[in-house]
Amino acid sequence: MNNDSTITGAGSSERGEAAKPRRDRSRAGQFFRKFCKQRLSLAAGIFILLLAIVALFGPHLTPYDPNEPDYDALMSTPSAAHWAGTDEYGRDILSRLIDGTRLTLAVSLSAVLIAAVAGTVLGLLSGYYGGWLDRLIMRSSDVLFSFPDLLLAIGIVAILGPGLSNVVIAVAVFGTPSFARIIRSVTLSAKETLFVEAARSMGAKNGRIIWKHIFPETVPSVIVNVTMKIGGAILAASSLSFLGMGAKPTEPDWGAMLSMGRDYLSIAPHIVYVPGAAIFLTVLAFNLVGDGLRDALDPKTKN
Repeated sequence: MNNDSTITGAGSSERGEAAKPRRDRSRAGQFFRKFCKQRLSLAAGIFILLLAIVALFGPHLTPYDPNEPDYDALMSTPSAAHWAGTDEYGRDILSRLIDGTRLTLAVSLSAVLIAAVAGTVLGLLSGYYGGWLDRLIMRSSDVLFSFPDLLLAIGIVAILGPGLSNVVIAVAVFGTPSFARIIRSVTLSAKETLFVEAARSMGAKNGRIIWKHIFPETVPSVIVNVTMKIGGAILAASSLSFLGMGAKPTEPDWGAMLSMGRDYLSIAPHIVYVPGAAIFLTVLAFNLVGDGLRDALDPKTKN
């Protein structure tokens, strides 16, 4: 009798372990089906994937040296030799655009990831513990929310000094409060669920409850917000470079390219239009992907 019970228990455990991967695969499949039904988001995702490939293999894809001038082709319009034309120094704009993709995405991604980590930690602590800690974090967030994002970033860079590293810090600072507020709301909802109450009644420590039970519930919100914030980070970083507070004028940053070309807008508008179009399409793509991820991760959305 005991042997049969042991065998039955072992069989049930094996079936449970086998069922878990199947449930995980079904959830992943359900997510991809929902996302692929959104044509615009799918197209934007493909565009972002191509951008990532360009960022990784940019030096091997540029038709010319991004910093090599051609004084025989100053501000030449797009042609077969230079598909996007050349700038005021005769440098190939397409090569600089490709080379600058890595720089622009690296700055924006770094800032958003720092904001996501800091905001998630603050949101978890604020929502779980409440009390004076919650009031301190939320009121600090309200102070940062009271300033326009770009104005706050300009103030931070003005204090720290120009440079891409300080741009990352500035963009991360104004991005952190939104993550903190979103994660706090998810934490407040998650800590009242039955499985958290059960873990607490079994004597689980607060750190384990936050990490093992509440944090996984916040992951979808973090993913969606990261994707949505990257577009804003690209705009902010490009704006700071345009104002001369970010990348150096010689670096192939998209914002710096806009700044250098504005003096020649009337005689060579392609110098501005090409990096401007790159910024516009990239920001639009990340926003569309963020919308698609939000709908695909929403359990209320029908298959």
